Amino acid sequence: VADFATLLATYSEGVARFAIIMEPNGSAMPGASDPVIQLACLDASLAIAPLFKRFGSVVITSGTLSPIDLYPKLLQFEPRVSESLQMSTFRPCIRPLVITRGSDQLAVSTKFDDRGDMGVVRNYGAMLVELCSSIPDGVVAFFTSYSYMENIIGEWDGMGILRQLTKHKLVFIETKDVVETTLALDNYRRACDSGRGAVFLSVARGKVSEGINFDRHYGRAVIMFGVPFQYTLSHVLRARLEYLQTHYQIREQDFLNFDALRQASQCVGRVIRSKTDYGLMVFADSRYNRHDKRSKLPKWILQFLSDQYLNLSTDMALQHVRHFLRQMSQPIDQAALQSVLLTLEEVERMNPLTTTESETAGEGGAMITEATSG
Repeated sequence: VADFATLLATYSEGVARFAIIMEPNGSAMPGASDPVIQLACLDASLAIAPLFKRFGSVVITSGTLSPIDLYPKLLQFEPRVSESLQMSTFRPCIRPLVITRGSDQLAVSTKFDDRGDMGVVRNYGAMLVELCSSIPDGVVAFFTSYSYMENIIGEWDGMGILRQLTKHKLVFIETKDVVETTLALDNYRRACDSGRGAVFLSVARGKVSEGINFDRHYGRAVIMFGVPFQYTLSHVLRARLEYLQTHYQIREQDFLNFDALRQASQCVGRVIRSKTDYGLMVFADSRYNRHDKRSKLPKWILQFLSDQYLNLSTDMALQHVRHFLRQMSQPIDQAALQSVLLTLEEVERMNPLTTTESETAGEGGAMITEATSG
């Protein structure tokens, strides 16, 4: 209580960038019953403002900054350079696929009106089984929330889909318990190392989506079931959306789309960690076929997302999966690989540009770039 009161006293003056919020159902988890009172920060620019004030030049770089034009509004700065870069690669090592319907041509989506449809649940399960039967080693599947994952796994168990799935791969599931999830990840890697193969069922915005890499055979495919929007009934989110609309003129739907597609990119990007790595990125929701959604994906994904990989059914996607895996199974062309890498001599010849004047980042000295780590 004393610590909470100290926080209130510290941030009580000036513009109302903080709010005291009562969350009746706990954190942003639907169905949870753990009421909390919290002091929520509504303005993300407060965290980075000291850096802009202290340093003359600031570089903000990540693989998941799209759409890049929203960050200057959120963080309150004027960028000197703003660029989204493509991946420099010697082969098409990413194969993004947008699956909009099952093999029975029924549209699939995790929209609130559709998520309880048994046809959608069955199609998602059949899609996962068929993909796991064609893809070797490790497969990671992300769901939009813990509650949705728990519900759909329960339905799959009743339909016998989990039994079909275990014929092809061992199944591991992320939980809210960190120790359990860490143990599941260790066993998942052992299953991949042994050649048995495994599928890891996890949640966007969870532990696995944020800091765990699935390089090489640990992640030959990532499946994103649905568009990972935030829980829109969260009081903290509602307060922040109102703040952004009032002070920065950022519309509610623009921020929600930006945040959801950034999270989707974060999830699927787990599979590409080096120049020689490769992986499939499956976006399993009809909404990804809309231009206003997929255009917000990073350029290093969009460069591989041609029209032939859009609006696919499950059986059409399987044909692309098998062709991609045959293509990637060929020996690496070492000459082509070297063509996209810098030699030591080329690095030494690079001299950084020198400037005689410096500007504060808030006045235009910041640079924001988006590029993949591959």
